[in-house]
Amino acid sequence: MHIGRVDLNLFVVLDAIYREGSITRAAARLNLTQPAVSHALARLRETYGDQLFVRSGNRMVPTTVTRSIIQPVREALQQLQTTFAAPQVFDPATNSKQVVLAMRGVVESVLLPELVAELEDQAPLMQFSSVRIPRRDMETELAAGRLDLAFDVLLPIGANIRHKVLLEDEFVVVSRKRHSALKGGLDLEQYLHSRHVVVSSRRSGPVVEDFELGRMGYHRNIGMRCQNYFVALSTVAHTQMLLTIPKNYALRNEHYHDLKIWPMPLELKPVSNYLYWHESVDDDPANVWLREQVIRLHERQLR
Repeated sequence: MHIGRVDLNLFVVLDAIYREGSITRAAARLNLTQPAVSHALARLRETYGDQLFVRSGNRMVPTTVTRSIIQPVREALQQLQTTFAAPQVFDPATNSKQVVLAMRGVVESVLLPELVAELEDQAPLMQFSSVRIPRRDMETELAAGRLDLAFDVLLPIGANIRHKVLLEDEFVVVSRKRHSALKGGLDLEQYLHSRHVVVSSRRSGPVVEDFELGRMGYHRNIGMRCQNYFVALSTVAHTQMLLTIPKNYALRNEHYHDLKIWPMPLELKPVSNYLYWHESVDDDPANVWLREQVIRLHERQLR
């Protein structure tokens, strides 16, 4: 029989009868009525197909089956009891948790390397995995515990998903340093008439900055679409194309790719990224600690 079909309280009754040798005294020990204890014993007898206890004078004597199961039953009850009594203890120095983070391009590049470096000494046994999941699956993955944290733009979410603004960054434009058309600077007309690289995992459709441009009545010329910012920056470094990108990420790659950073020739809303977690881990010591590390690291990056 599957344990899911058995009332675990019946084993508390079994142990009490074994200890007291009497249904009456077991009932008093458990603060139950005698008929309730007798009914529980009858259910156990049916489950095991055995009498479990036989009367001998005034005592209930355990059968061979009961004597064979009583020790495992007591150990199981004790283990369950400790889950109520013992506080959850989390020690990052000895914890070998597999941390799974849902991240996208810029956040992964800006946050993940420094986070892992920061925690290398604090949590030397932890393993970190950065994954990309479809946005429609984020809630399900967090609820199932397959993700510890997720990082993304503001999304429509259910009440059981917690979130907090983490990264807020302004847009800038990146070009190659020796861009022939930008010797005098970058104005709105040049921006709109240039060819642009966009980064998106989708095959087509506007990206965040295009929504903002469209809201103001502007449209730009897309020359290339790719899946990550490293490829986009490499392309810009070797072509006349422009790339609109969060400033923090651009600054980290300016010298590596020999690029020039220009202010946006018009004002766009800053790009915001949020930290997401499930309500079930609100008070989980490991998740609380991890969120604190992420937030502390971000705050230090801003200084």
